[in-house]
Amino acid sequence: MGNDRDNNLIEGEIADYLLTDTGILISYSKSILRTVENISANVALVKKITGNKKVPLLIYLKNSPVPDKETRKFSTEQLPQIYTAMAMVSKPGLAQLIMKILFKFQIPPIPMKSFTDDKKAMEWLTQFL
Repeated sequence: MGNDRDNNLIEGEIADYLLTDTGILISYSKSILRTVENISANVALVKKITGNKKVPLLIYLKNSPVPDKETRKFSTEQLPQIYTAMAMVSKPGLAQLIMKILFKFQIPPIPMKSFTDDKKAMEWLTQFL
C-alpha cells in the first residue's frame, strides 16, 4: 500500500486512524461505549484528518457495548457527512450484528459492506475514491 507507513497513526477515543496514500481512511475500532459526545468528537477528528473531505472508510471492528437509541440515530446521521462508503472487516457475524443494530428500520445512509478479508474490502472501497 505504498508509503502508508510514513503516515502516523492518529489516536482517537473510539478508534485510531490511518489515512492511506490512496485516500482511504483506515479505522481501528476500540471496545468502548459510543455516546453522542464521543461520536461528535470523533467526527471532528475525522474531518481534521481528511481535511474536511468525504472519504471511503475501512473499519476493523471490535466488540463494543451497544449504544443507546439516541447515539445510534446520531451516528447514522453523521456517516454521510464524513464518509463516501464503509467496508467493515471483522470476524464472521460481528459486522452483520452491528448492521442489524444500527439500521434496524432503515437502509444505511452510505454504501456499506462487511468483509472478513481486508484486501477484498480495500478493493471494494476503491470505487468510492
